[in-house]
Amino acid sequence: MADESTAGGRAAHDPVERFGNRVADYVRWRPGYPAALTAHLRARNWLWPGASVADVGAGTGISSALFLDAGCVVHAVEPNAPMREAAAEWLGSRDGFHAVDGRAEATTLAGGSIDLVAAGTAFHWFDAAPTRAEFARILRPDGHVVLFWNVRRQDGFMLEYEAILRAHCRDYAEVESGRRADEPVIRAFFGAGFLETAAFPNAQRLDFEGVLGRARSSSYAPRPGDESYEPLRDALRDAFERSAVDGHVTLNYDTRLYAGRMP
Repeated sequence: MADESTAGGRAAHDPVERFGNRVADYVRWRPGYPAALTAHLRARNWLWPGASVADVGAGTGISSALFLDAGCVVHAVEPNAPMREAAAEWLGSRDGFHAVDGRAEATTLAGGSIDLVAAGTAFHWFDAAPTRAEFARILRPDGHVVLFWNVRRQDGFMLEYEAILRAHCRDYAEVESGRRADEPVIRAFFGAGFLETAAFPNAQRLDFEGVLGRARSSSYAPRPGDESYEPLRDALRDAFERSAVDGHVTLNYDTRLYAGRMP
């Protein structure tokens, strides 16, 4: 679904509604995930071509595309209709893709049918206790759960980008305080089934249109027409012009992975 909220608990704002008017920017400007992540899962024998993956909180299909590229059968579970429809438009013609109207707490998937449950930048929207029970229900006995986020590095252009969001986005402090992966909450979710954490470098190279679109895709950002939108745009333009090389800046991330079983 998105990258903002209270990790491991239900957000103050319903994510099913929160992102409906941001789908176009989300599709075009959100960062993907590195192939190193699925290579790591294959090396652990937790993923293989033909594996059945439940991509829970699939949003517009960014994480689903990663697993399709790895040759998996992907059930993209997403409650937000515009985001689910965007995923189906993008990925619906690919073998192995299935869009599913469901939530983490009630996926509608068959019991014991899934080899890997994945949540890319979405777990913080879930209600932990019923989600744990649902994941345990749909997983095969030897299945695994992986939770991952793109965490912004505090370097280069990202430092100014973060400061500008903080200054011009009214909801930023409330929402961003819980956006990053909260390891104690995640470990509590897995309990005795927690296995490991890993990180993989990731980046976006964007022109100014991309930087502005990336900001607009966040649920806390003002929309065009809001009184805060033009100040945000102008501040981003000034920062971009100070940092750009050949008309682009780089946004650096670490893709942080947490993996385990459902005991």
